[in-house]
Amino acid sequence: MRSALFLPILAWLMALLPSPIDTPPAPLRVGIAGLSHDHAHGIFNRADAGEIEIVGIAEANQALAGRYARQYGLPESLFFPDLESLIAAREPQAVAAFNAIAAHRAVVEACAPRGIHVMVEKPLATTYADAQAMAALARQHDIHLLTNYETTWYPSHWAQYETRAQLGPIRKMVVHDGHQGPREIGCSEEFLAWLTDPAQNGAGALFDFGCYGANLMTWFMESQKPLSVTAVTQQIKPDIYPRVDDEATIILTYPGAQGIIQASWNWPYNRKDAFVYGRDGYCHALDRSRLEQRLPDQAATTLQTEAIPRGQTEAFAYLAAVVRGEIDPAGSRSSLDNNLLVVQILDAARRSAAAGETISLE
Repeated sequence: MRSALFLPILAWLMALLPSPIDTPPAPLRVGIAGLSHDHAHGIFNRADAGEIEIVGIAEANQALAGRYARQYGLPESLFFPDLESLIAAREPQAVAAFNAIAAHRAVVEACAPRGIHVMVEKPLATTYADAQAMAALARQHDIHLLTNYETTWYPSHWAQYETRAQLGPIRKMVVHDGHQGPREIGCSEEFLAWLTDPAQNGAGALFDFGCYGANLMTWFMESQKPLSVTAVTQQIKPDIYPRVDDEATIILTYPGAQGIIQASWNWPYNRKDAFVYGRDGYCHALDRSRLEQRLPDQAATTLQTEAIPRGQTEAFAYLAAVVRGEIDPAGSRSSLDNNLLVVQILDAARRSAAAGETISLE
């Protein structure tokens, strides 16, 4: 009888106690493949929120590795001469690639059979054949293969995407990306060595900045493949960039819509903005946070945008959330399907510019 009375009282008392605090998940163990892409500074400059732990860095160039070690106070024990050595010693759960675009395939070949997830810097690959091979490996071994774009984390683009239904059917998109030129803005010599090599980068401005527009258009068009791709490239500064284009325009045709990508190493200032024109209105992401829009029966307004989905404000927090199963990347700008199509578009654009003709993707 006493036991029968005691148990309900105990349960009542336990209910009054504060709930235990949830233990945060362990940081994602991340290895770094290469440091020759200047975007690598981003992973060291990010605020340490505890989502990831850098467990190793694979970089064969000792001078470059030493420069990063000194700049960020990194211990010598963190560095390895190649990715295989890093994987064997540190067993990362994911690898972030900051090497030449042409080297992305080798990173996936090393990681996928071991079940290690991969995030590469944009674009996914230099050729559609490489992109297809990388995708096949990722699917065979059930890993996430993500592509990182700076503009993915812009609140203004999220606001554009959320506004699209109010614009009516999309009729035209125009995307501008680029800057004065990689040498002009002071990119490192290690970065320039492959960025201006058509075999290592795929092209010049065509791939370096054309990928942003192809990525955004594929997102807005819900992964619909363009009917055709037409591209024109130029060497306005052959004395600085003798082996690659520095100016590129790509036109994509869709049923009922058109996309125009203007990629350049000749803008007078750093530029990443995008127009989306619908049947009934338009919105223009002026920069990272400002959005100008004109909706049906409204005057044009300029907004300061801040809202962005949880876990999607920054590349490496996103990587950790995807690997932990908190975010499904399907259909996103980082997703494999999106970036396979991006490389197919860029591959067709390169062929179009070379041949002076439109390339059909039907």
